[in-house]
Amino acid sequence: MGAGFSGIALASTLAKDGFFAAPAEAAPTNLMAPKVQQAMAKAKHCIFLFMYGGPSQMDLFDYRPELQKRDGQTVQMEIRRRSVQQQKLLASKRKFAQHGQSGQWCSDALPLISKHMDKLAVIKSLYADSFAHGSAMIQMNTGRIIQGYPSVGTWLNYGLGNGNDNLPGYVVMLDQRGGPISGTANWSSGFMPAAYQGTVFRSSGQPILNLSPSNDVTPAMQRDLISTANQLNAEHMASRPGYSELQARIASYELAFQLQTAAPEALDLSEETAETHELYGMNDGPSGHPLSVGAAPFGRQCLVARRLIERGVRFVQIYHGGGHQQQNWDAHNGVEENMSIHCPEVDKPIAGLLQDLEQRGMLEETLIVWGGEFGRQPVSQGSNGGRDHNPKGFTYWLAGGGVKAGTSYGETDEFGHEAVVNRHHIRDLHATVMHLMGLDHNLLTYFYGGLHHKITGPFESEIIHGVIA
Repeated sequence: MGAGFSGIALASTLAKDGFFAAPAEAAPTNLMAPKVQQAMAKAKHCIFLFMYGGPSQMDLFDYRPELQKRDGQTVQMEIRRRSVQQQKLLASKRKFAQHGQSGQWCSDALPLISKHMDKLAVIKSLYADSFAHGSAMIQMNTGRIIQGYPSVGTWLNYGLGNGNDNLPGYVVMLDQRGGPISGTANWSSGFMPAAYQGTVFRSSGQPILNLSPSNDVTPAMQRDLISTANQLNAEHMASRPGYSELQARIASYELAFQLQTAAPEALDLSEETAETHELYGMNDGPSGHPLSVGAAPFGRQCLVARRLIERGVRFVQIYHGGGHQQQNWDAHNGVEENMSIHCPEVDKPIAGLLQDLEQRGMLEETLIVWGGEFGRQPVSQGSNGGRDHNPKGFTYWLAGGGVKAGTSYGETDEFGHEAVVNRHHIRDLHATVMHLMGLDHNLLTYFYGGLHHKITGPFESEIIHGVIA
């Protein structure tokens, strides 16, 4: 024991049982090569529309008649973790109606999306763990409330690879008003190879800053420079197996060379018809509110997303909302004002994306995910009718490949505050997304730090079968 022989024996036994990672070998030259789905699935691509700040479920999709009846009454309610307070109920000022053959509820805040309710599977009974934006966003994107874990797009690219050698497999687009509060942790590859992390694209101008070489560098000169640098890097990496940052740097040089022609072409919206521009709201200006940017910026991003998945990109995430409070969906200072800013900015682009994908025959192979980091409280905050954060019950919707269209799944309580029927932690949402993309969340693992990690972590998770066709 003192000489350490027992440790050697234990290490040998564990190695035979496959506990340790595989012996270091030369890394594959293309981590993003397409891979076979673990199960039959319709969806091949995913577009995640992230409403940063937390949209109000009881003002959009989760109609609560009892909340409407008891407007202004005082109730005891948990406002922040273990902080139960007396608060006044705040009914929605929106008018709700049932739409389509499915009869799903949607408010007049989203008049164009409401015409597509028969395409949506609306999950009204999700819950999460954090009341704070930063950790809640990280959990929604990675499954954990702390930084350092791979994001959803990373898992999809790790499991499925990319469908285009000239474009990233994982693209992120941010609101012009600013990025999410917890930053790059939301699209990080965590402990996985850096090649799987998200690439931030601008939706106009140069897609990636400093992408193009100076005028005096010819393509042949640049090709020779990159090839030489990659050869030297490969020799350096041979003595340092497993150093993913260097491997990703080699891959990034190659990708950047291809991006100089592929990315501008993918983002060249002049190739699209005037009718398509109108469909996505790209001709629509601000609503009149000083914080409104209108539908055009988000519409441009949604159209770019369609063009990217057309070209094989696996996962595109678009963040709507930036900056602070009323610049995003964080409705502390007035939920009505907040929705008057942001609902018109996303309504036409999202409706246009759904229609465009359907008429091109692409909706069946594209999974659309919509939602934020949490929902809102059914009680009033402040003097302007604001709503505070609420991770105890909120709404997401899915559309496209493999989704059971026209479905309303789960319920919150009578006020829309807490998930009570068919409750699902967001781990189950992640498991469902993986399933719809042809991956088994229990089988898709990555060995790191002595553990076989899953997107759902060490917890038991289940697929939300009620929203799957």
